[in-house]
Amino acid sequence: MTLTQLFAPFGLSAPGVEVKGVTQDSRLVQPGFVFVAIPGVALPSRPPLDGHDYIAQALGRGAVAVVGNKNLDLPVPYLQVADARAALADLSAAFWGYPAQKLKLVGVTGSKGKTTVTVLLHHLLQSASPPVGRLSTVGVKIGDEELLLPGHFTTPEAPQVQEMLHRFGVAGCQQAVLEVSSHALALERVRGLTYEVGVFTNLYQDHLDLHGSMENYFAEKKKLLERSRFAVVNSDNPWTQTLAGRPQTWTYGAQGDWRLQRLEESGSGLSFEVISPIGSFPVQLPMLGRFNAENALAALAAASRMGLSVAQLQAGLARFPGVPGRMQLVQREPFRVVVDFAHTGASLEAALQTLRPTTQNRLLVVIGAAGNQDPSRRTGIGQVAARLADLAIFTEEDHRTEPLEAILKTMARAHGDPRRYVLVPDRREAIRYALEEARPGDTVLFSGKGHERTLERGTEVLPWNEVEEVLRALETLGR
Repeated sequence: MTLTQLFAPFGLSAPGVEVKGVTQDSRLVQPGFVFVAIPGVALPSRPPLDGHDYIAQALGRGAVAVVGNKNLDLPVPYLQVADARAALADLSAAFWGYPAQKLKLVGVTGSKGKTTVTVLLHHLLQSASPPVGRLSTVGVKIGDEELLLPGHFTTPEAPQVQEMLHRFGVAGCQQAVLEVSSHALALERVRGLTYEVGVFTNLYQDHLDLHGSMENYFAEKKKLLERSRFAVVNSDNPWTQTLAGRPQTWTYGAQGDWRLQRLEESGSGLSFEVISPIGSFPVQLPMLGRFNAENALAALAAASRMGLSVAQLQAGLARFPGVPGRMQLVQREPFRVVVDFAHTGASLEAALQTLRPTTQNRLLVVIGAAGNQDPSRRTGIGQVAARLADLAIFTEEDHRTEPLEAILKTMARAHGDPRRYVLVPDRREAIRYALEEARPGDTVLFSGKGHERTLERGTEVLPWNEVEEVLRALETLGR
């Protein structure tokens, strides 16, 4: 694509030089790129950056044009726009050839459960008509091939979104599932996308530093449904249940069009009967936690709307391998091993309470607390571990430039019972310690890292895969 073609819809004539990419990050600029200077987001916790301050860096790296919202005189073609974020999305879509138009998209949003629903839904669609694309917090998938994007965005910036959609199409995907955050909707990262089905799981207080109020937060989330041909919404959440009367909508939950009965929970998963507009049928789900039955309902409803039969839904659900790092069942016997992302006191409490009813003997947890973040997290984690776990192994978790020893001591003090905790600073050693300590009938929860693929130790950023580390230790120990 040439710069002439890219800028023509904006009414700006530009030379016919070849464009090699579009980005808002000056560090990613390469010769031939268009740099879009976007103003940063003002948050109470930090002053915003402004992309206009990095134009010189972008030009030094070879940018052939710049887009921004200030009146500037530059040595390269400059497109002044009213909304730089909207322009970033529009330019990215044009550069990649409007890939969303070639795909049937399903979008999933909500405060809780959206990652699980996204991964479940991708698995169901992939089982029935591969390949299917997936863009989510736990990584990108093209069919069964997993890709990892840098950073910790639920939904990356518009250039990455459009590039991934393009790659899905090139790989032969006709469908894709996107986990869509409120940030993505508010900051135009998914501008221009329309969805066959939009799923709204629930709304709880979160991200008010960006949105300012629950009403604003809800309004941003609701944009997903406004851009969807069909909606699947939670019937039980006070916010989402207000959407139940919309046309072209299915609800799920206790009062929903899709609901469950005769739920049974075991150490290896869930079984229940689904009551739905397409009939009643039993399912088996190899996931832990009763709350995941509700996540499954949302995924089943959306997959059904995308054309899957009851038999395809049942078969796909029964073969679900789990969500990476989210209550992921790594081993069932002789002791159960689970990897989860819980990294706050509240999330750890939910994880331990989920595992306790199906744990025959002791409940062990391996967990740390991140450095350069709110210190009260460490206290909360220590207190919850003391109350709900039989043994806590406190270890590192992205301590960054804070002294690890001080973090561990804070957690130990909050726990308060030296007979039921140990400090093992090296996470790999902590994993080994816990697996050596485990006995038949125990459950060992490795918490905090979940799906993440790095471990921040001091100023180092090391590659890390919690599940692989646990599996390697199990094999080494012969357990």
